[in-house]
Amino acid sequence: MSHPIYNAKHTRGFSLVELSIVLVILGLLIGGVLSGQSLIRAAQLRAVSSEYIRWSTASQTFRDKYFALPGDMTNATAFWGTADGGDGLGSDCRDAETNDIRTCNGNGDGQIEPHPGFEYARYWQHLSSAGLIEGSYKGTGTPYVTTCDYQTPGCVFPGSRSGRGLWTMHRVAAADPYIYSYYHGKNGFLLAGDTVFLSSGGFNFKPEEAWNIDTKLDDGKPGTGFVTTSRVGWCDTSVSNDDTARQSATYRLNGTAVHCAIVFMNSP
Repeated sequence: MSHPIYNAKHTRGFSLVELSIVLVILGLLIGGVLSGQSLIRAAQLRAVSSEYIRWSTASQTFRDKYFALPGDMTNATAFWGTADGGDGLGSDCRDAETNDIRTCNGNGDGQIEPHPGFEYARYWQHLSSAGLIEGSYKGTGTPYVTTCDYQTPGCVFPGSRSGRGLWTMHRVAAADPYIYSYYHGKNGFLLAGDTVFLSSGGFNFKPEEAWNIDTKLDDGKPGTGFVTTSRVGWCDTSVSNDDTARQSATYRLNGTAVHCAIVFMNSP
């Protein structure tokens, strides 16, 4: 009698047909996962366009109603109360964190200043206090001292369904080397990665993803129209941020690194 270990019933392996079936199933599973990830990312990129439209529409509605830009409004405290318990001006108000609609005034110059008035933080609080966007924002001009992490979506700035970055709005500095000089001095919505400051704007998109958003909303070019890139030369083919270079710049569509942040210059 043969020993059980040598019994064919115990040593039979998978047939080629069975192995083929297993490989096909694995291939389908992997393909399904990759396809699902692509669909999810496509939906996230579409969300960026809808978010921008929401912020832009809310800002225009605010301007039509209050005759001022959110954050820059000189009489905001007359509508929503004063965060500092005083005149709604100065550093004491600028640094005051609130958990309600009380706020501070801007200087009314038509520019959303990151410094020294920190209007870019009050921008979202004014929109929220007016009931034009969802959420409640701290509004403090010094995000580093808030009771929540300023990079947490919904603390000082809204996050994005793209899964990366925070939305902010402020004036592009006249000496900003990362934005084309054509846009210097203008207000813009910035969707940046690990920071909210244009001068060191964090990356949050691959060039192809930035091109995708630009094409849906604008002309698909990083240096013309109202959708432009932060990090000139990283996200696009430009070697300079001057006006001549921006006209011929194109996105680095073969780039696979996350090297882009986007600025939407079509603001109220």
